[in-house]
Amino acid sequence: MGKDYYQTLGIPKASNEEEIKKAYRRMALRFHPDKNTEANAEDKFKEVAEAYEVLSDPKKRAVYDQLGEEGLKTGGSGSSGAPGGSTYHYTFHGDPHATFASFFGGSNPFDMFFGSRTHGHPGRPNGFPFQGGGGGGDHHPVHNEGEQDMGDLDEDDPFGHFRQFGFPTAGGLNNGFPPGEGRRRRGGGGHSDRLGTRGRQQDPPVLHELKVSLEEVFHGCTKRMKITRRRLNPDGRSSRTEDKILNIVIKKGWKEGTKITFPKEGDETPDNIPADIAFVLKDKGHAHFKRDGSNIVHSCKVSLKEALCGCTVSIPTLDKRVIALPCHDIIRPGTVKRLRGEGLPFPKNPSQRGDLIVEFSVHFPDRIPPQSREIIRQHLPQS
Repeated sequence: MGKDYYQTLGIPKASNEEEIKKAYRRMALRFHPDKNTEANAEDKFKEVAEAYEVLSDPKKRAVYDQLGEEGLKTGGSGSSGAPGGSTYHYTFHGDPHATFASFFGGSNPFDMFFGSRTHGHPGRPNGFPFQGGGGGGDHHPVHNEGEQDMGDLDEDDPFGHFRQFGFPTAGGLNNGFPPGEGRRRRGGGGHSDRLGTRGRQQDPPVLHELKVSLEEVFHGCTKRMKITRRRLNPDGRSSRTEDKILNIVIKKGWKEGTKITFPKEGDETPDNIPADIAFVLKDKGHAHFKRDGSNIVHSCKVSLKEALCGCTVSIPTLDKRVIALPCHDIIRPGTVKRLRGEGLPFPKNPSQRGDLIVEFSVHFPDRIPPQSREIIRQHLPQS
């Protein structure tokens, strides 16, 4: 069973876009690790972000509703919600603070309430008096076209106690913000840095070629890859070397070039965000077949006698069977025969398979005895 994103956000499956936003707003504030000191707050905060990333995107949500988490992350067709039946290989980016910043307009929840000076009195956060904190610093309001209403936080809102300072919630103001104030444009400005990581950038992805045999693609398999990486010690400055085993699940029928990504598994230093580790599938050479999408191609050589007089050839398959293929007609060089459903599974529908294509070549003799040549001359047509 995969993750239940609806349960994570505490909403029914029929929830609309606004209900999803409200649920994320409530849960993200409740589990934000800068406010919630419970041991599992960081994990819950990440789960909530991932659930929102999927359910707030109509295409991802359509694939998830149809195929579940596994189908979404291993390549499912979004036929019910993605034009043209596009295929997703969704992987959560791994930074819930980026999602939080994109939604609320800042990675620090305290900045949301006290960090932006509006049109009010200088020195007063958001234009309102606040006895508990200064208005120092040069803050500027940022407008967001995709407005996020913050006026309906429930009793579990960890920032609800801020209302005791008299921030207005009526007359067009939400918790002291005029509509659109104090929020940032989605995806812009690089404001998704986590607290204490401003200025850090993620290293480029590290790509590895992963060779797989056609039999492994046919049956599906799991590859175990050992990586060695550097990780920071608790002091945040020194580092250690550690090994980790990555389990790479190869699904039936996956095509060459498919990329499997493990977020932030690269080296970590005080100055960087670890790179993603990605494996790109590459087909191994095969003794009997070459690949053509979900089809496999087998080259079959026959003698001139067999080509002219007919024969039955034995064709191997990927699942260790041998198919007897009768050939009654004359086989010309380049003749092709197709065995339906004997190829590789379709990645989107592994219960169905491509074809095994048999390409014939004719082996001509180096010489023919004179008596045989005369017989052939007499019996073969002139043209």
